[in-house]
Amino acid sequence: MISNWMKGFCLTVALAASAQVAAQTYIVGSGGTYRPFEFENSQKQLEGFDIDVIKAIAKAENFDIKLINTPWEGIFATLNSGDRDIIISGITITDKRKQMIDFSAPYFPAEQSIVVPKDSKVSSLAALKDEKVGVVNSSTGDIVVSDVLGKNSTAIKRFDNTPLMLQELFEDGVSAAVGDVGVVKYYIKQHPEKQFKLVPDAKFERQYFGIAVAKGNTELLGKINDGLKKIVADGTYAKIYQTWFDADVPTLPAQ
Repeated sequence: MISNWMKGFCLTVALAASAQVAAQTYIVGSGGTYRPFEFENSQKQLEGFDIDVIKAIAKAENFDIKLINTPWEGIFATLNSGDRDIIISGITITDKRKQMIDFSAPYFPAEQSIVVPKDSKVSSLAALKDEKVGVVNSSTGDIVVSDVLGKNSTAIKRFDNTPLMLQELFEDGVSAAVGDVGVVKYYIKQHPEKQFKLVPDAKFERQYFGIAVAKGNTELLGKINDGLKKIVADGTYAKIYQTWFDADVPTLPAQ
């Protein structure tokens, strides 16, 4: 027969093991409105490049995640309140944000890019001075093009979103467009018949997306960074990137 002491000991061990498992499940907040990085499918489940990346990191580091669609407004506050453990939502790493939250190593280069038809002679940002250019209203692309053409230039056409902008490019309403490279690459992958190409320019500021945790949560940040290293090294990251974008997989900065 098992003594009461042994039963109690076994129960204590079981509860401790259960608590340990529970501690390895992290709540992940992600906005559902930034295709192809995170968006809701027809079953109201989050999917996208960011979602695949955080799932792969969790698998590599042997922890579980629970995904919650989290509106962008106030998303960072959910970390400090403890409502979310991790935020992955196309977040550009900036010095200002680093004062509020901690970032992982960069996982996606988020610069702007020029988009033109494949037979276009446009080869640089400076060449847009003689062109009609589409941008998403109030976006980083809008700011960059306004610097080149002038904020009130009639050559700038502003749109509510990237698909509208690129449809106008396809219909020759503009001769070039400037937008977020990830969103544009995804659109081109979805619409190969439109025969677009990307034109980079060294003047575009190189920025990166990072995964966010609460300030000072070094243990969790370490797991995320270790997982990111692993999925880059074993080719998982490249497969995810190619699924959503193209074969031009970026080399990420060394951690």
